[in-house]
Amino acid sequence: MPKRPPNLLIFAIDSIRRDHMSCYGYPRLTTPHMDRLAVAGTLFENAFSAYIPTTPAYVTMLTGRDVIANQQVALGPLGPMAEDQPTLPELLRPAGYRSVMVGHGEWYRGFDKYLQYEGWGGPWDERPSRKAENLNNAVLPELERLHASKKPWMLYLRHMDPHSPYYPPPPYDSLFYSKNPCSRNLPNTMKAVRAFKPFADYLLSWLPPGIRDAEFVIAQYDGALAYMDACIQRLVTRTEELGIAENTLIIITGDHGETLYEHECWFDHHGLYEPTLVVPLIYYWPGTIGKGARSKAMTLQEDFVPTVLDITGQSRLAKGVTFDGVSLKRYFTETGRSPRSEFYITECTWMRKHGWRTPIWKFWDALEPDFHGKPPVELYNLLEDPKELRNLAEKEPGLVKTLRDRMNAWLKKRCRATGKGNPIELHQIGLDRRIGSIETARKLQKR
Repeated sequence: MPKRPPNLLIFAIDSIRRDHMSCYGYPRLTTPHMDRLAVAGTLFENAFSAYIPTTPAYVTMLTGRDVIANQQVALGPLGPMAEDQPTLPELLRPAGYRSVMVGHGEWYRGFDKYLQYEGWGGPWDERPSRKAENLNNAVLPELERLHASKKPWMLYLRHMDPHSPYYPPPPYDSLFYSKNPCSRNLPNTMKAVRAFKPFADYLLSWLPPGIRDAEFVIAQYDGALAYMDACIQRLVTRTEELGIAENTLIIITGDHGETLYEHECWFDHHGLYEPTLVVPLIYYWPGTIGKGARSKAMTLQEDFVPTVLDITGQSRLAKGVTFDGVSLKRYFTETGRSPRSEFYITECTWMRKHGWRTPIWKFWDALEPDFHGKPPVELYNLLEDPKELRNLAEKEPGLVKTLRDRMNAWLKKRCRATGKGNPIELHQIGLDRRIGSIETARKLQKR
């Protein structure tokens, strides 16, 4: 009798930047349990979310198609997912898989079941928000049901803990900061945040009244990671208790990163700076995926579906299906190689920009003015200036032209191949957008 296909436990975490995870070198011990999975599996050091924000990231992750092919480039989509682009659960269904999406609705097509949980929280006086425990309370009974079915299954989980409001419960709320963040003895590093009208009402609604120290907010983000990490271990433990760990592929990744205090994009995930583009990517499958590998391959979210199908032995299910990404299976062992060295980047939430990233240079054009008043063209040397503090666009016009030409050549090729235009040209952001309340932010995310 052939071996049953492996189960899939996918942690597709919202707003997780890999450089705040201890397994990626962060000095705070934020993710000890995920670190253990990384050591016992394979970690990709150069995983990127190329299409910001949430909607295009998850669509790309579920279809293996890039932003030109899937036409989803903005937080607010102009239409449904393309019917002719099968999603991962649809591809796996003929192999007997039962699929459950947790944290998203039916707009993300193809799952057998959709579960919701409270993943936000209210104003400051209603803290904490036990987001990951709420998710576990929804997932654990479903895990038991799926296990009892004797069928292979896929659980696709969208954790919201690293997404604002950052509300970890005790003791995680004071794990990395135990001072009074409102003390008059501290520098007022929150002054500029208060002055940024588009976000001020929203951000200040979930921060302590009178807050002065931005380090407190960063510590809450880190505490939220640590809390979520412990709750993720609860699910991993249950797979071990059920005796299915060796037949369960666990994947940890994210839709995009999170900008904290950098670049005046406070505590959000817009812009094309590195904190928003960097995501984790960890594969763990005891006895099947090698231990302790750290791959330098440059990966994108369109690689997700072909990789999952390949390493689980299900590639035949995608016969005749087009993917824009590639399987990363070879890079689990060929850790010094990469399927690409440069790629197209877009952002269409609070700013509308697109550009081109190489291992050394990152460039982008603004397609309209933004409410931050950022320059219309930005260029950074990622090796000499990894924090992207020195815009070299005016100093290096020839390099800007070279990178813009590469971007435009790629766009022309992709538009010709798909018969579609660039979807970012269909949107308009404007300068008058505001978040407002937590409830408004929740509605913006709802799909």
